[in-house]
Amino acid sequence: MDARTERWREHRLQVRKDLVAAALVAIDVHGPNVSMGDIAKVAGTAKPKLYRHFADRSDLHAAIVQHVQNLLWDRIMGTVNLFEDSVADLIDHGVAAYAAVVTDHPNLFRFLVHGHFLTRTGDRRTADGSAGDPALDSARTASNMVARVLADAIQVPAVDNSTVEMVSYSTFGAVATATDWWLGSSDQHEPAMTIERFTAHLAAIVRGLVESSSALLGIRIESDRPMHLAFVRDQEEVTRE
Repeated sequence: MDARTERWREHRLQVRKDLVAAALVAIDVHGPNVSMGDIAKVAGTAKPKLYRHFADRSDLHAAIVQHVQNLLWDRIMGTVNLFEDSVADLIDHGVAAYAAVVTDHPNLFRFLVHGHFLTRTGDRRTADGSAGDPALDSARTASNMVARVLADAIQVPAVDNSTVEMVSYSTFGAVATATDWWLGSSDQHEPAMTIERFTAHLAAIVRGLVESSSALLGIRIESDRPMHLAFVRDQEEVTRE
């Protein structure tokens, strides 16, 4: 690849990033029903330029989802230490960081959960071209990422990757539906509880899912210990085997 081609590639990548940034602003302003025209207006350009840099709505939606995943991951990882913090602190701090992002960008989460951007044209495709739900598609990648991190950290023979994946998927589903309930479908919705209460309930839900799933495997969680030391097999389960 010559220097000119590389500069052009970098330029196109930067333009895509700028257009995604404009889309985020447009979503914050216009809500989940944002249009391509709204995004183009915020970007200070015409709609045809959007389609020169994104194949279609689905391509732009995927770029927005990726940005949100990176934002959440960076924000959460910036508040925790996976190898030193206790399980209790990991959950509490992680949920608090997530809730802070939701509070900063409520319309962005409404946009992702309700998926109006794609349903207008029937353009709801996953990365492999099959039909899919935007909320589920965006959660799958994040769930798999978290599952890999947890599988590496939990050194207990009874816990296999499939169990970790199922718990991760269940947790993301519970968090997404709880967030949808709390935010409501528009800015006119009055939250039923404060952000502090919502965060506390969300942390309790996450703990409950992890602890109950672990109990099924005969594993107890010492939540005041770091994750790689917190999952302990009950002696009764070991004896039974």
